[in-house]
Amino acid sequence: MSSMFHFKQFSIDQANCAMKVNTDGVLVAALADFEDSTNILDVGTGTGLIALMLAQKYNNAFIDAIEIDKNAAVTALKNFSDSPFSNRIKLFPVSVKDYFEKVNPKYDLIISNPPFFINSLSSVNPRKSLARHTDLSFFDFLLTESVNHLKQSGHICVILPLETATILEKILKKLSVLKIQKEILIHSFSDSKPHRIIIVMGFENSGLIKDKFVIYESKGIYTGFYRNLLKDFLTIF
Repeated sequence: MSSMFHFKQFSIDQANCAMKVNTDGVLVAALADFEDSTNILDVGTGTGLIALMLAQKYNNAFIDAIEIDKNAAVTALKNFSDSPFSNRIKLFPVSVKDYFEKVNPKYDLIISNPPFFINSLSSVNPRKSLARHTDLSFFDFLLTESVNHLKQSGHICVILPLETATILEKILKKLSVLKIQKEILIHSFSDSKPHRIIIVMGFENSGLIKDKFVIYESKGIYTGFYRNLLKDFLTIF
């Protein structure tokens, strides 16, 4: 089976990445609606999917991508280099902690499809465990440090399982400076329970917008909203 995943304007080699191209990454990049973002940070870029989609989406954006897993970082760098957007994406093969301690840029958008599970049983595959598991300190550090690296009008955008989102909300209450501005609940079907949530945060208390996004109309049939959202990216549309 080929390790390549082809999009309309770029391709992703995911052979050496523990976490492959997935719906979560595709959705958070496609649903990110921040047209004025010229400086973007992708935390935990993995294959480089989110960074590449945002580079295609925003012609004037420059994107920094962080990836702690060495093999994934090498793969992401190749995916960036082989893309039409190579001059606008930089890879940093470090942890978010090391990155924030060494550089001090201000971003319009900090985006992440972060590790899924907090304080849960790690995978027997250590690299998949690194990609999928974390503890409270990751989110605590990410949000605390993002405060220092986010422009006043900037946004933080993450996609999470709902149980992880409740922990993130507790950290936000402790910080007090960041406000939840938008929540998008992701449903497989219109009558199924949400399995992911996209949370948008920022300094401005603009009021909370709540939305719902449904992937499938019926089994194997995508909704018109999904097709329209991804028609510029996915080759199946």
